[in-house]
Amino acid sequence: MSPRACVAVAYSGGRDSTALLHATVREAHARGDTDVLALHVHHGLSPHADAWLAHAKQLCDAWAAQGWPVRLCHTKVVVSHETGDSLEAQARQARYAALADMAMSEGADVVLLAHHQRDQAETLLLQALRGGGVAGLAAMPIEARRHGVRWLRPWLSHSREAIEAYVAQHALPFIEDDSNADTRFARNRLRLEVWPALLAAFPQAEASLAASAQHLADALPALTRAGRQSLADLGWLPEAPAHLPAQAWSELPESDRREVLRHWYREVSGLGLSASWLRRLAREVPAVLARAGHAHWAPVQLGLYRGVLSWSPVGEWAGSAQEGFATSGSLCIDAPGLIALPGWRGHLRVSPIASGGLSPAWLADARVQAREGGESFQLGAGRPARALKKQFQDLGVPAWARQGPLLWAGDRLLWVPGLGVDARVMAEPGAEQWALEWVPEGP
Repeated sequence: MSPRACVAVAYSGGRDSTALLHATVREAHARGDTDVLALHVHHGLSPHADAWLAHAKQLCDAWAAQGWPVRLCHTKVVVSHETGDSLEAQARQARYAALADMAMSEGADVVLLAHHQRDQAETLLLQALRGGGVAGLAAMPIEARRHGVRWLRPWLSHSREAIEAYVAQHALPFIEDDSNADTRFARNRLRLEVWPALLAAFPQAEASLAASAQHLADALPALTRAGRQSLADLGWLPEAPAHLPAQAWSELPESDRREVLRHWYREVSGLGLSASWLRRLAREVPAVLARAGHAHWAPVQLGLYRGVLSWSPVGEWAGSAQEGFATSGSLCIDAPGLIALPGWRGHLRVSPIASGGLSPAWLADARVQAREGGESFQLGAGRPARALKKQFQDLGVPAWARQGPLLWAGDRLLWVPGLGVDARVMAEPGAEQWALEWVPEGP
């Protein structure tokens, strides 16, 4: 018997996600070979969050009792209010990370999202009002791969009215998020105060704006290819993607510097740089280079060291000493997901990968340990093993990106933050293997 497929749906309990979950579960039941996971994230931002989770459990249990192949998975996240990002952005980032972690831990590599045509049109307008570039104005992609998960938005061409009609036809119960009426949030202001007037003046606004977003999305692959060629012309190396040769880049005209920086930053971080940061960095980095200095722009996790501009997920705290951090500890990693390392103020993200990863056998009896000096690391097949310090220096990895635990199995060094998997233990292509990422908690 072949294994059953597994697909996940991001399920808040609201109208749109309820409709998508219902449609997915109905189709899976008809096919008879697919299980559906309803992924619910409890943000703790609303006093009704517990009630929403109870509603989600009740609905999924009722459908499962009918013999439908659905199961609820839920987790709680804490959204920090201390960083410079908006509460909306912080909640969104926490939600996607939690959805990805739940999906991977349950064996689902596809997560369906219930965004529809009006969501797409609103996103384009919000991005335009924020001065977004082409990638931002292209709004939400139909398909994307991030955090080791494939994200699909199957209803981007469906109108809100069509989804409302589906909910009414099947008498689906759903929750109303009271925060949707809070005009402190930009999307709510647009939706409640601007959108009715826009539709009254331009009835086809939703479809037209969504079509414009699609035109821009169609242009993105060509722009991406051009951006990669520009990076290659600067001497950028795909095997060290987080490092940008800053001297060659700084000699470009300022407009070109901004565009290349925009593309590179999105390539390595998966995030966009605001117009203000692009302007600032396009001017500040050449100025620092001119005096042969070093600099660190912590809010965007960029640093300039020995003529190389680098991005690091480590964050601002990584420049400090490791005093008070755990120095060693045993690990048994038997499945993809997040591995908490509280003594290190962070965790490891383990995810499946096609090549360049570690065999799960190495991770069944591993340990984390701080650098002690004298460690040997082989960067690639056929290359000599060299001192870890030397590898860091040769690649221009700055001090703030060298922190975090080393992963060992016995006396064999397996993986190093900032460098990756030691070539001597790298799994063969085609074999089951996992990638590792160090995810610190931040300052």
